[in-house]
Amino acid sequence: MQMATRNNRKKWLLFLKRTILGLAVLIALIGLYMMHPQFGKRPSGERLQRIQLSKQFKGGKFQNSSPTPQLTQPWTVALYDYFFKRSNETSPRHTIPTVDIDWEKLLRQSHGLVWFGHSSYFLRLDGKNILVDPVLSGSASPIPGSVKAFKGADVSTVSALPPIDYLFISHDHYDHMDYKTLKALQPRVGKVIVGLGVGSHLEYWGYRPEQIIEKDWWDEINLGDGFSVTVAPARHFLRPQHIFCQYIMGILCAPDTFHAALFRRGQRLR
Repeated sequence: MQMATRNNRKKWLLFLKRTILGLAVLIALIGLYMMHPQFGKRPSGERLQRIQLSKQFKGGKFQNSSPTPQLTQPWTVALYDYFFKRSNETSPRHTIPTVDIDWEKLLRQSHGLVWFGHSSYFLRLDGKNILVDPVLSGSASPIPGSVKAFKGADVSTVSALPPIDYLFISHDHYDHMDYKTLKALQPRVGKVIVGLGVGSHLEYWGYRPEQIIEKDWWDEINLGDGFSVTVAPARHFLRPQHIFCQYIMGILCAPDTFHAALFRRGQRLR
């Protein structure tokens, strides 16, 4: 009996050691993976000081302009619904139809629009080339194989784009700020306009400080030739040190937000 007990204890200790070792290796691998540049960089120095002076920065993080709960039901219910009550209609059943873009024809026009999917699009506005939240890598997640583009929505490439005068990034979620796309775009972009804090990622990825225009809510940017932009609030779930924006430039670029009182204020802006 004592021999059996001793053997069981040895087996349990061996199992425990292997489990602890396995967890330690897994944590180490995750830590190494999180060091990949695609995860960006937190603001520091003068950029962080500017963030801390923002009226939107309270309690150590950016705040929405009005209460914006991430869940309207208990998280357990939301988790159950996600796994067991998912609709079959959330993904297209067939390849999304696309058309070839005649860039030469488009660039001869003063105005035009090309939609790449979700919130990614190209604007030809008053003769200027504008790109908004481009995600052209075929994936909207740092985890390989997850959140892949729908078939047909992954046909556009950075190499096919014309030179970009102004690149706008609304916020730093992976389905709006794609590391691979932005790295490839850097030599082709004149200026990139972002909200407070987001410029830290871009500098880390090789963008020059003079390329980056980083602004707070309701700041106005005069880009010359009569072209001006207002950085407006948007409601979404924010990262602590990276603000979420929409842009008003004659039209309203409002990714991942919804109708609220701020829209009525925005309607009075050109």
